[in-house]
Amino acid sequence: MSQLIALVVGIVFLLVGISGYIPAVTTNYDTLAWAGHHSGALLFGLFQVSILHNIVHLAFGIAAIAMAGSVGSARAFLVGGGFVYLALWIYGLLIEQGCAANFVPVNTADNWLHRGLGVVMVALGLLTWRTTAHRQGALR
Repeated sequence: MSQLIALVVGIVFLLVGISGYIPAVTTNYDTLAWAGHHSGALLFGLFQVSILHNIVHLAFGIAAIAMAGSVGSARAFLVGGGFVYLALWIYGLLIEQGCAANFVPVNTADNWLHRGLGVVMVALGLLTWRTTAHRQGALR
């Protein structure tokens, strides 16, 4: 199950990363910047994105798909990636959105999405770990 979840998460991240380069999906596309809070591009009209932000989504998607090849690496991606997103959520809460430290960039919508992604990814990684361990114990 963890492999399938990691694969689906990877495909979603790839689609989100690609969508960040599609003007019909990304509003204010003409303001898409390499990085930083000056990028006015909004994925789905809500989430602030930049070229760097889109590349991160693409890289996360590739990593998820690559790590979906084995149970252990799929779980590691879900838990580890979830913690990365929780750290990004905290980063987003601590920085001022209009300052140079907001290099990714993130806005309030991104912060809540990062929190949700982090919690769900960690939970799925841990739940699939527990489910597999429980099944293995039952088979003995």
